[in-house]
Amino acid sequence: MLYQNMQVVSIASTIAVFLLIWLGTLRNPFRAAYLFIRELLTSRKFLLLFCIMVCILLFNKYELKIEERLHFNTDFTPWVYGLEGDFVQNLQNFFHSSYITPISVFFYVIIFQSLLIASIGVYISDQNKVFVIATCFAIIINYSVAIPFYLFFPVNEVWSYPPAGVSFLMLDVFPRFEEAYRPLSGLNNCFPSLHTSISVTMLVLGIRSGNRRFAVMTAISATVIIFSIFYLGIHWLTDMVAGTMLGLLASNLGIYFAKLSLKNNQPYRLNKNQKMYS
Repeated sequence: MLYQNMQVVSIASTIAVFLLIWLGTLRNPFRAAYLFIRELLTSRKFLLLFCIMVCILLFNKYELKIEERLHFNTDFTPWVYGLEGDFVQNLQNFFHSSYITPISVFFYVIIFQSLLIASIGVYISDQNKVFVIATCFAIIINYSVAIPFYLFFPVNEVWSYPPAGVSFLMLDVFPRFEEAYRPLSGLNNCFPSLHTSISVTMLVLGIRSGNRRFAVMTAISATVIIFSIFYLGIHWLTDMVAGTMLGLLASNLGIYFAKLSLKNNQPYRLNKNQKMYS
């Protein structure tokens, strides 16, 4: 499978979102879309929370422009390499296969963002309002913590650091990655790994949500994505460790804040005609 541009990625991601919602609930994914839109239109608090989440996701894109204006030239990549050595190179060389590469790219590029969106659809379809809200809070926490590190603790991707001896296998499947996808993710935005932290967040939320089917899906996704960040030559082991810690923190805080934000007399699951916040 070759990804030539972001249009192909967007189409594949949209299809994946609907499939993931269906697999996670065994219900019509369009029902989840309807419930989500209804919630945005009828609940000001949920609309505000969702808008804050969208704003911080957009801010992550503009972080690259802010970084350019800061003229912060310190590079912590040599320090990270000195700390962990050739771990990524050894893993990549051991597993390198023409079969594994497209699977890794598919999960890294498509499933990662699709599962993030689908999780809200799954929890809304399950009428599990705590985890709908927890997902939004957790995403906000993940990016709020990660962005300052990207600005003031820049670490380059493994493949771009010659002494690491690692190849950028992404280009085997997504030849125009640097042109199409790179504007969304800076070369030195490695520590902590958001692919790891978001994947761990989705896993923890999936397990604690009570939806066993979706928990299995998030577990598979997290496992493959964390493997892929090394296999594709993108992240360091240090990035993954920090991302795991961030994901555990964000997911548990997300659940805590979600429960705190709901009124004491509100049930944690939506009735047929009940709003997220009433």
